[in-house]
Amino acid sequence: MSPVVPADCVPPVPAEELWIRSADGLRLHVEIHGQSDAPTVVLAHGWTCSIAFWAPVIRQLADRYRVVAYDQRGHGRSEVPPSRARYSTRALAEDLEAVVVRTVPAGERAVLAGHSMGGMTIMAGADRPAVADRTAAALLVSTGPDRLIAELRVLPDVLRHPGLRRLLHRRVLRSRLPLGPVGPGSRAALKYATMGAGSPAGLVQAAAKVVHACPTAVRAEWAGVLDTLDVTAGLGRLAAPTAVIVGTDDRLTPPVHAHRIVAALPDPQGLLLLPGVGHMAPFERPVEVAAEIHRLAVAHLPAAHLPETHRRTAHSHSHSRSQRSVTA
Repeated sequence: MSPVVPADCVPPVPAEELWIRSADGLRLHVEIHGQSDAPTVVLAHGWTCSIAFWAPVIRQLADRYRVVAYDQRGHGRSEVPPSRARYSTRALAEDLEAVVVRTVPAGERAVLAGHSMGGMTIMAGADRPAVADRTAAALLVSTGPDRLIAELRVLPDVLRHPGLRRLLHRRVLRSRLPLGPVGPGSRAALKYATMGAGSPAGLVQAAAKVVHACPTAVRAEWAGVLDTLDVTAGLGRLAAPTAVIVGTDDRLTPPVHAHRIVAALPDPQGLLLLPGVGHMAPFERPVEVAAEIHRLAVAHLPAAHLPETHRRTAHSHSHSRSQRSVTA
């Protein structure tokens, strides 16, 4: 019998659904949750995931924010690119731009949060005027700007030859073998590679269901992009106040990336290290991820857009977290 998925990992019913066309005409599936008249948060998920990955964080935010979440191209319900040329960091940036322009009216701003490839999306699109003008602050979670293959920690340290490790990592990540049904073996592999050792079975089951839903070809094509990805130029032009989160046990984008990001940011707002957490921080520690979004919203979104009761609650929660865990 499969482990029971925790209730907060079950995707909530959106208040609104949209289809937005990106610059190349590809259609993106977008959901809007929460309060229609509240400040806006835009969520971008990572490789092999979907809007469903943000479910625990959406549930934390929906009582006080208007939460916009979208499926990256090829993922979830968004259209699959018809050719390899339409998988690129430029496409990621164009998709983010299309979503932000449609869901954040001109003259207003939002907090952008991206996990893994979603964080790379924010870095890639940072210098696009339509994105920059609508970004009050950003949160980069479990992500990296470059050297992704070189810094992977999935394979054991016994494979010490750097060239061999890179070759094996590439073959694993770019494999076109289908993942098949979720079972004990696939759950164990996913937990080892992407989650902390203390993650309960139900949480691993929920993550596996999301990852296994990604089409095999889409997974492989995006792996090819991530292999050579370099968004360091965009990172250096990410002018909005930006905070960073990483789990200490993240094997896919280990903390070395987070430290490099903070050092390169024009306006760093702190690095939150989550002890014992792997790559799936929004699933593993949604309360802390949502609290950082609250902290950024309270500090950088116009106070008039945040109801007084919400402003007091968010300030209290984020202040306690920043005192305990956020380091500059």
